Amino acid sequence: MANHKSSLKRIRANATKRLRNRYQAKTTRTFIKRLRASEDKNSASDLLPKVISMLDRLAKKNIIHKNKAANNKSKLTKFVNGLK
Repeated sequence: MANHKSSLKRIRANATKRLRNRYQAKTTRTFIKRLRASEDKNSASDLLPKVISMLDRLAKKNIIHKNKAANNKSKLTKFVNGLK
């Protein structure tokens, strides 16, 4: 167990940040699955900017790697453009 006051505070802060990061990443994955499951181009086109924004936010905060975000955005955009 940590002895310093500041390290105890850092442990608490890290736990809070970890939970927030996990929540945001899980929410983004859920939206990606929802987008991939959609068969209507209009609904998918409406959902795509929101998902892209979520991915950019995760990459900016280093929750996911920037290349992973770029790959996901590219694949999802190709998916939506291929819908009829």
